[in-house]
Amino acid sequence: MYNNIKTIKAGTFNLMNLMMPNREMYGGSLKYTPEEFHRKIAWTSSMLKQMDADVIGFQECFHKQALSIAVSDIKKYQNAEIIMGDEIGNQPRVALMSVFPIDDVEIFDKYPPEAVIDFRPKNSYEKICLPFDSFSRPVLKADIFIKPFGIVTFFVVHLKSKRPVFYDGEDERNPIDLARAQVRALMIRASESAALRAILVRSLKNQNRPVVVFGDVNDTGNAVTTRIISGEVPQHRLPDSQKRSVWDVLLYHVKDIQARRSYQDFYYTHIHNGMYESLDHIMVSEELVTENPKNVGRVGLVSVYNDHLVDQTFTVEKQDKCKSDHGTVVCTLELNAEKSAYYQGQKRNFYKNRKK
Repeated sequence: MYNNIKTIKAGTFNLMNLMMPNREMYGGSLKYTPEEFHRKIAWTSSMLKQMDADVIGFQECFHKQALSIAVSDIKKYQNAEIIMGDEIGNQPRVALMSVFPIDDVEIFDKYPPEAVIDFRPKNSYEKICLPFDSFSRPVLKADIFIKPFGIVTFFVVHLKSKRPVFYDGEDERNPIDLARAQVRALMIRASESAALRAILVRSLKNQNRPVVVFGDVNDTGNAVTTRIISGEVPQHRLPDSQKRSVWDVLLYHVKDIQARRSYQDFYYTHIHNGMYESLDHIMVSEELVTENPKNVGRVGLVSVYNDHLVDQTFTVEKQDKCKSDHGTVVCTLELNAEKSAYYQGQKRNFYKNRKK
């Protein structure tokens, strides 16, 4: 057992189109009346109170002002910092809220050069690059100082959905057109996964600072695209010296960490056509995995709040646009201040550079 623990709660929350009232989005197909906006804010606020998280990554936030209104009557967040990833007002973006000080924020719009995917057709030396070079929703990275532990790096992500990408002249009812449209969506999400992986490796490789990734990756934990983000575990036959370099850049799903300690796993965050899926994830670096002998913390309780989700295959009830169609995920992180001695220099610099 740890003797000097700083316990925090981190959560991920897809807000499902949180925006100010009387703004037309998606070609005019979505708009909140003042009454609908009030209901949206009330429900969002109630969910935030239920989550009671200290650091929250948000998806599908159009306007920072709307999020600020949603938290305005929650005492816990009166002095919280809120940042958004490239707010432009007419497109959903990710955001982050923290009750702890935020520093060194980065927004990633473009793919890193090393993440561009190319093909070499058979019997050809000429390579063809996929025409994807930017994220559907920019990735947000924030270093957060958690006293007395030190700095933890958080990433908030929202990858391309499974919604098919149709072109002009294609028929949604045509099975071949549908198949091609689904592949396009998958290719975009897969390329985003590879680009995100490249960004994450920069923060993971040869570093001792804990990394937490949360967001809507629009795929299940075992999907190839999600495994690209987290990385593949090393083969058991490899020597430890080679395994360590792989472990160094791996991410671990908190749901899997909890599942290893539980007899049952009812983790789902989204229902579509009767399919119960886990699209919203929290992943942590090896510094927060108990089995790592050099850990500086661990994952505690993982909770999923999904009672509001509606399975429309069993009911005529429709999805309320003032509620989210995603469940939220919250995990407890137990940070060991006694093991964070190598953070002390960063603490001094952090305090020195921040305003009193």
